Amino acid sequence: MTQRIAVVTGGMGGLGESISTKMADAGYKVVVTYSPSNTKYRSWLDEMKAKGYGFAAYPVDVADFDDCAAKVAQMGKDVGPIDILVNNAGITRDMTFKKMSKEDWDAVMHTNLDSCFNMTKQVMDGMSARGWGRVINVSSVNGQKGAFGQTNYSAAKAGIHGFTKALALEVARRNVTVNTISPGYIGTKMVTAIPREILDTKILTQIQVNRLGKPDEVAGLIIYLCSEEAAFVTGANISINGGQHMY
Repeated sequence: MTQRIAVVTGGMGGLGESISTKMADAGYKVVVTYSPSNTKYRSWLDEMKAKGYGFAAYPVDVADFDDCAAKVAQMGKDVGPIDILVNNAGITRDMTFKKMSKEDWDAVMHTNLDSCFNMTKQVMDGMSARGWGRVINVSSVNGQKGAFGQTNYSAAKAGIHGFTKALALEVARRNVTVNTISPGYIGTKMVTAIPREILDTKILTQIQVNRLGKPDEVAGLIIYLCSEEAAFVTGANISINGGQHMY
């Protein structure tokens, strides 16, 4: 069987790194994208290579349609047609709505929601023509329940699932599935840097399993959704939040 090619946006560091390495371990050829402003990409690639992961990597501004089109076309020439797309890239600009500027709103909407269109548009025709494809959009528990200080982020993450459901209806007969996953609090460096007192009193008390999620648990769910066994799952939003919010 031909090795499937998977693209993971925001694949460097944090959750994206776990997704990328876990998918490589599962036998996929993984291409990662990173922000053009990321100055640490070479050291990250060297670190991954030392661990046995020879990722192809491209600087992509996922908020810019034309840049996505150009870079995905280059990926096709360099690596091959894309079978799997994991729309993982995202940013936060948290503050109350009263303090939020139009720039803060636009930055999050462009990077977190528009990016799903910008990247998926480049690969969907090819997936449909070949009769196989997987798109997994990474949303958030806060897109389901909302969060104080995150009107921009919560709106973008909620919009992701509307995108998923509509697109899933259009391409299901082509053997292309489109799904959303909605992680809760995951033990990435960003989350574990939160002061312990806040973790214990404000966050873990909301999570019924009484711990943070593991990045590999999220990656494992994505690998399932990429598999042949998941071919009957499409248009779904799968929560992975330890019982924090059941929806």
